[in-house]
Amino acid sequence: MNISDSLAKDLVIYELESSDKSGVLREMVSALKASGLDVDVEKALKVLKDREKLGTTGIGDGIAIPHGKLEGLDEIVVIVGRSGEGIDFESLDMQPCRIFFMVLAPEQGAGAHLKVLAQISRQLKDPVYRQEFIGTGDKEELLKLLGVE
Repeated sequence: MNISDSLAKDLVIYELESSDKSGVLREMVSALKASGLDVDVEKALKVLKDREKLGTTGIGDGIAIPHGKLEGLDEIVVIVGRSGEGIDFESLDMQPCRIFFMVLAPEQGAGAHLKVLAQISRQLKDPVYRQEFIGTGDKEELLKLLGVE
């Protein structure tokens, strides 16, 4: 499974407008709603915030991977966001996050959900890839890097 298989062009936010953790979560979930997916924004935010209470999904190296299982989804969705300035996401290394991959999965999709999270983590371990992600000049460059047609 490729990350790009669960990713659509309108679910890539080249430059996040939010300046804090809560705002980022809302902005990314709202992109999902704006793309036409019938999702309850408030329920999705509750799922994500409840997960954050267990421990931050800001994993370090400028990366955050907020995730959760959402009732009513038929398949895994991935929303990608980028912040040139960086956002305090209460990351494990205390550094601002600039790369965001949000993963929302159906409640019954544990195995696939974990595979997507593992694949994202593997891809983002590469420091060259992270630099390329941050250094993209526009949304088209970012889409190309992500393998989204």
